Parts: sequence; C-alpha cells; structure tokens
Amino acid sequence: MTNGGNKINNWLIATVQQGGSDLHLVADSKPIMRIDGVLTKIEAEPVLTSEQVKQEIYSIITPEQQAWFEEQKDYDFAYQVENARFRVNLHMERGNTAMAARAIPSQIPTMEDVMMPEVAYELTRMPHGVILVTGPTGSGKSTTLAAMMNLINEERNAHIITLEDPIEFLFENKNCVIEQRQLHSDMVTFADGLKHVLRQDPDIIMVGEMRDLESIATTLTLAETGHLVLATLHTYSASQTIDRLIDVFPPHQQTQIRLQVALTLRGVISQQLLPRVGGGRVAAREIMVMNPAIANLVRENKVPQIKTVIQTSSGMGMTTLAQDLRRLIKEKQITQEIAQTYVLEESLK
Repeated sequence: MTNGGNKINNWLIATVQQGGSDLHLVADSKPIMRIDGVLTKIEAEPVLTSEQVKQEIYSIITPEQQAWFEEQKDYDFAYQVENARFRVNLHMERGNTAMAARAIPSQIPTMEDVMMPEVAYELTRMPHGVILVTGPTGSGKSTTLAAMMNLINEERNAHIITLEDPIEFLFENKNCVIEQRQLHSDMVTFADGLKHVLRQDPDIIMVGEMRDLESIATTLTLAETGHLVLATLHTYSASQTIDRLIDVFPPHQQTQIRLQVALTLRGVISQQLLPRVGGGRVAAREIMVMNPAIANLVRENKVPQIKTVIQTSSGMGMTTLAQDLRRLIKEKQITQEIAQTYVLEESLK
C-alpha cells in the first residue's frame, strides 16, 4: 500500500528527512521519532488520543489487515510513502492501538557502506553452511544482511530465496535470480516456508529471523544438504548465539544438535549500534569464524571458552566486542564512556 492518512504519511516522511530510524505512535503522547538512537517528540504536533492513533494507523491499512490485527493483536507489514519504505509493527498496549515503524533505506547498502571487515566478505563467499547476524532490536541486523546479499547478488550466479516478515529491502536481479517471500501473503509460517524451499531449487536461502525450534532445525538441515543459509537471531554474542541454537532443543537432542552446529555453522556476526562522535551511529561487532578449535568446544559443550579462542584468533579476522570497541575508541569514532557501557565485565582502558 502507498496511500493513507496525510498526517501519518507526513510524520513518516519527516522521520526519514530528519535522519530518523523509527516512528512511534502511542496513545496520550505526541508522535515520537528515534534519531541517532535518541527518542524525540514531534513538538509541533498535539498529544494524540487513543482514537486518533487508531484512526491514523487504520488509514494506511486495508479492512482485511485491520481484521487480522484485531484478531491477532500484533501485525507486521511493509509500507511505502513517496520514496520512503518502512517495516511497520502494530500492537496493543493497555487496550490501545500502537505502532512502531522502522525506516528502510531506499538504497540497498554495500559492504563498504556498513563498514564490514574483510572476513565478512569471505563468509558470504562460502559455498554452504549457516551464517548468522545477531544483535538486539535496532542493531542494524537487516541492513547488514542486505549488504551481504547485495555482494552475493553481484559476485555469484545463484538462485536466492528469502523468507521475510515483512519484505524489507527490495532486491533487483543482478547476477542472481532472487525470489522474496513474505510471511502470511506468500507462506503461512517461516517453518512451512523452509520445509518446502528445497522444491524451489535454491542455492542460497535468507531467513529474516529464526524464531523457533522448527525453523532452527530446518535451517541446520538445509545447510547440511549443501545450501548457504543467512539468518538473524536476537542474541548478543557468539557464545550466546550457540547456546540459543542448542538450548531451544530438548535435552535428549542436544548432543546431536551440538554436532550439527559444529558441522554447519560458518560464522557469527554479533553487532551493536553506538552513537558516533559528531553524530550518527557506528556498528561495533564481535565476529566468530568456525575453526577446528571452536568446533571442538561446541561438540564438547565448552561454549564459554569460545571467547578466549576469538580473542586470540585475530589472524583469522575474529574479534571480540571489547576488541572492536577499543579499535573504535582509537579511531575516535566513539567515546570511552559510551564504549564502556557495552562491556560491563571488563575495562576498555
């Protein structure tokens, strides 16, 4: 959909024009933008009542979408106004309708745009296996994943299938054929989409988010059968990511899953977005590349020791979050004080 209420469209456009990443509409508040990570009210606008918020939101969705939202109480969709595209989440809070809209850059970013290290280029060139981009909400996972997909699209001749909720960046075929499938409109669940994807002859599969046991299990199996799978998880570090992959399974399956993860996982890129000196934000990343030492630790259930291997494996392109924060401090991209809030357990001095 591209047409809707003038007010909400104006707020969305203003968010993009001011360099904001998100627009929030909640009852009993002015519209709120997030700019460089900071929440900022649109002071020129009045405080919105619950009914006004609902009217604005309902002006940009169809009656069918309204019915779905009223039944499920949560609804994700993509929305475009002028040249600005958004990933929108509708939800209920205290019985009121509310919205969070994330701005999606109009240009698909390059690896250079998101300042990815050389090891990330090497990961995207892997013939098969699982590559995970992780981090909290708002850490730029989707943008990083899009940059990696863009590189694959330029360098390889492959059939790519993406499973998304909703479709965010719109890819054009370059050297690859890309099919983008959206939850609800193109598939019932991520697990269903993954289950049937082999019949579609893919070389590379991108999963917007691995949400449950079934989607994680299917992703690992797809990697075992010779496919490259890129996906996201809401985890903060490489070791926490591996724990999440394994702990979602019942105890009697975990030994087998540890073997599967050791065999199929190629790398984990965990990132945070930090305020940059002079404005804007910059990504700090922990990068783990699967090597024999880490694979052995995964198999032997010694995941906490992985951090030590990462610390001593800079020659393979690995880095801990603390090491990357020190680099950013040295380059004067972030302040010591900001960096220290992201690694409470050790000093960065």
